[in-house]
Amino acid sequence: MATKPFTPEEVRKIVEYLKDPAVFHNMTTDWPALHWTAQHLSVCLDKKAVRFRVGNKKTDKTPLFETQCAYVEATLGEFLAWTCGETGPAIGPFCDYSRSDFWAYADYKYIASLFQHKETMFEEVVWSDFGYPGRNGTASTLWVGTEGANTPCHLDTYGFNLVFQVQGRKRWHLFPPEDTSSMYPTRIPYEESSIFSQVNVPQPDLERFPAFPRARAHVVTLEPGQVLFVPRHWWHYVESVDPVTVSINSWIELEEDDEARVGEALTRTLVCALKTTPSHGNHDDWLNPTEDGVASHDENMQYLSLAMQACAEKRSQMGGSEQAGQDGRHTLKRDSSGCVKANSGNEERKIASFSPPFGPHLLAVPCVVHSPVQKDSCPEDRDLTLEHNPQRALVSDPQSGREAGRGAGRHPEREETPMSSEDSNEQGLPQASLCTSDLLECLVHPDVIALVSRLLLDRQRELASS
Repeated sequence: MATKPFTPEEVRKIVEYLKDPAVFHNMTTDWPALHWTAQHLSVCLDKKAVRFRVGNKKTDKTPLFETQCAYVEATLGEFLAWTCGETGPAIGPFCDYSRSDFWAYADYKYIASLFQHKETMFEEVVWSDFGYPGRNGTASTLWVGTEGANTPCHLDTYGFNLVFQVQGRKRWHLFPPEDTSSMYPTRIPYEESSIFSQVNVPQPDLERFPAFPRARAHVVTLEPGQVLFVPRHWWHYVESVDPVTVSINSWIELEEDDEARVGEALTRTLVCALKTTPSHGNHDDWLNPTEDGVASHDENMQYLSLAMQACAEKRSQMGGSEQAGQDGRHTLKRDSSGCVKANSGNEERKIASFSPPFGPHLLAVPCVVHSPVQKDSCPEDRDLTLEHNPQRALVSDPQSGREAGRGAGRHPEREETPMSSEDSNEQGLPQASLCTSDLLECLVHPDVIALVSRLLLDRQRELASS
């Protein structure tokens, strides 16, 4: 076995202490999955069809969400024939799409389902080298795409992410969680555990999203053999830059995910309740294709109750304190900015003294500073208050005292209600039209959901102790 620059224990310590994204080099040189090119996978899957998301290469200032893409069922052989410029029956359903005008992406494919007929392949993804014994392809997903294939900017509410690049290159734009107010979060389209940004990162609309230039972008082009560490709650926009790309990722769960699941259950309950209620302008494609369907309100409330119960039981098992994990070490937690917190003064001093071993085998993802916003060009951006900009919602975080999310610009697909003489109050002042998605942007803003989740859990704790 090839000598690795870090032992599994060293890597795990690094990823548990890092608060910024970083790239590991020379950790996968002996992984069999390093040879999972699209051609190799095509042979392994034979005639098995997979679902590809197809998007237009023409870009504008709005993100191309998954609800706006076309979808085809095709084999990897047909996909590869299409990328090579072949025509006719060889490319199957891709015959309806010009290779020069469209990209294709087989994204988010669970390896456990894709290769259930070849379980030996699971062992070819060796996440145990990163300090997670037993984790392999069964806890991983596969991504195969063409140049231009992209994932809209979003953050994952659960865990952190390890991404192994196999073939081709992908460019990552990452933004820290404390810059959420500049990312204009939305839960429409709705997908559990994904909070989307309304900003099209490579071509932002700065008139609608004037705060975006303040977001600190960390940019890296991930190359074959490298592994990217994406910290918890970091925003990311990802785009393939080579003709064919293949990557494998795994989300590593964290203790904080118990409370995050309460927030996700709460979000789903609110989104489904409001978006399934007939109302004017409430006809957009709000459910992401990755979702199985819409549950009833009673089912969502039951799911929320179970999430709260599980979180409360975990807290009870921990005895109100953070005990050692299964590996005998202190459990580490991260705050909203991704900084590691510990459960004792001695441990905090150890964390403060820890210095990640950056060098040829571990590289920090550099921050690319945006051009500063011209103060005189965006007068509403000088004073981001509700008084000066009524479309922005301010949420105060009681723990940090920071100003939280400032709402967002409107979705382009929303219907605007024309103003009429009836749309006025007793003083004769015009009333702005409000659609369901506008209300949802405030109700399910990440900071609002976090606050309500804490209130629900506190209420549950009070009721249990009374």
